[in-house]
Amino acid sequence: MIELDKVAMSYGGRTLFQDVSLSISPGSFHFLTGPSGAGKTTLLKLCSLELGAQSGHLKLLGQDVQGIDRDQIARMRRRIGVVHQDSRFVDHLSVAENVMLPVAVSGRSTDVSGDLGELLGWVGLADAAERTPPELSGGERQRVALARAIILSPEIVLADEPTGNVDWDMSLRLLDLLIELNRLGKTILCATHDLNLIRHAKSRVSARVLRIKDGAVALAGAGL
Repeated sequence: MIELDKVAMSYGGRTLFQDVSLSISPGSFHFLTGPSGAGKTTLLKLCSLELGAQSGHLKLLGQDVQGIDRDQIARMRRRIGVVHQDSRFVDHLSVAENVMLPVAVSGRSTDVSGDLGELLGWVGLADAAERTPPELSGGERQRVALARAIILSPEIVLADEPTGNVDWDMSLRLLDLLIELNRLGKTILCATHDLNLIRHAKSRVSARVLRIKDGAVALAGAGL
């Protein structure tokens, strides 16, 4: 599903990680943790094809992404849902219009608008369709971001600190949604610094923890 083979990334002469090799199987749930600035967001951007590996190989959904063209990248991105840390909404558009943006960008002919109400209901925002992003709380924004990420029924969901700006109760609510997606067969990779959230998740779902530190990525011990 996601395979990295000796991948390296650096910025401004500083190596974020190097010789990273890992494999994330279909339908699995992984957390990605590590110190601030260690490269968690960069690794997620590699997996969403927002960035390309500076060396090594990345294989997504069974395909080596090295050398693929723009059309192939676009098709692959439709199979990957991303919840960005900063939400990235278009503020003058309604919640419904923001959630449907991936459909418009993809050019899909299939009408998924009928699923919109059900999807907003699933994230607990059935009555928020006509509101705009500036009217939403932090927790509401993150749930709308999750709805937008899965509107095209992706096989992989990448979440970058989805609970970073919300309280514990909302963190658990967002975790519930990610766990439900995983039980529906979605592959989940969630970056977080919240070790309590990870421990709580591991009591409910078979989740593994990847720790990125000092330029390396490794499975964390059983203590997490």
